[in-house]
Amino acid sequence: MNNVATKITYQVYNSNLDNNLNITATQFTNLLKNSTLAERRPIEDEECLKGMINNSNLIISAWDAENLIGISRCVTDFHYCCYLSDLAVDQKYQSQGIGKKLQVQTQNQLGPKCKLILIAAPAANSYYQKIGFSNNERCWVLNRDESITT
Repeated sequence: MNNVATKITYQVYNSNLDNNLNITATQFTNLLKNSTLAERRPIEDEECLKGMINNSNLIISAWDAENLIGISRCVTDFHYCCYLSDLAVDQKYQSQGIGKKLQVQTQNQLGPKCKLILIAAPAANSYYQKIGFSNNERCWVLNRDESITT
């Protein structure tokens, strides 16, 4: 699409504010599919997707009319750290600054000492470095089907 970013509106869901979350599991699934993030998310599990949306306490969404075209979905304490679980922009709307604006608006909801933390998709590593993130090689992941060893 040609420069559609001028039509885009943004909405903030912050659990500390009295506002409503208006994203359905279907809208979220469609965005994941349209952004290529679906290959790393449980899109076949609607209950899990609902939980991902409903239990996030900071979500910035980008809309083209009634269409969800971008999301920054986070879990945060608002003071020390914010884990950006999903940053997704519909492929038709990419390279127009929407993802960057979602992240800026995410930071705007956080306290002055709160750091933004994420695990990048392999293809996105250079993007995050380009916009100012620092690489941290100390991240560790324990999948649910794995156990803590004793």
